[in-house]
Amino acid sequence: MRENHAETRAQGDRSENAGYPEARRKQAKTNSRIRFLQKVLEHSRVIDPEALPKDRVSLLSWVEFTNLSTNRQMKYQIVSPHEMNLEAGKISLKSPIGAALMGGKVGDIVEAKVPSGTLRLRIESITLE
Repeated sequence: MRENHAETRAQGDRSENAGYPEARRKQAKTNSRIRFLQKVLEHSRVIDPEALPKDRVSLLSWVEFTNLSTNRQMKYQIVSPHEMNLEAGKISLKSPIGAALMGGKVGDIVEAKVPSGTLRLRIESITLE
């Protein structure tokens, strides 16, 4: 960021430099992201995977389940909201599907209220990988 700052200063009067306000916005956005990540780290804790239940859906569980209305099987890992990444197969424990699965056992049928309605999901398997 310092290079951008120096570059904009080198272009002369900052009040007439369109690049300067943009560099300041980027700096403010970066600083905001740093503060957010510091707060996340402040409230984070290390989880011992051995202490997690293996027979129930919990944080870090990989859950394979079937959408009973479409008979489509899906597999996702339950993670904290900050780690959610659908492309990597990770859903938040606070998402409608993640919240519905939490605490469930193999064979349980849970209901997830999503914007398009209510999904009925059957838990097929639970693993900690």
